Amino acid sequence: SIPLLQAARKRNSLNLLELSEAELEEQFVRGDGPGGQATNKTNNCVVLKHIPSGIVVKCHQTRSVEQNRKIAREILQEKVDLFYKGEDSDVFKEKKALEKQKQEKKRRAKEHLERKKLFKEMQQLDKE
Repeated sequence: SIPLLQAARKRNSLNLLELSEAELEEQFVRGDGPGGQATNKTNNCVVLKHIPSGIVVKCHQTRSVEQNRKIAREILQEKVDLFYKGEDSDVFKEKKALEKQKQEKKRRAKEHLERKKLFKEMQQLDKE
């Protein structure tokens, strides 16, 4: 089973809860990780907190503060939706569907590999 808040960040979800700016607390901090001077001297990492739920999102995906603000809001909206709706959330349902597709693909690949092995064994027996 997937922890609920890890299911966030799926773009095609539609029926998400709306966030009001009054419920958000925004900070700009220095990012971490690789990037050298570009990372160490600029405050373009956005930390966004949803005050009622206490959920915090940190976004440093681009060098642009505006893009990071937009992405952080999208991620936070999905996480807040998951927090309040739980398994009824579209984000959670989408994640479950993707997981099911992945498992089915894995199962088919395994079956194909088994058939391939059997075919090779049959060829070896025919040669002898």
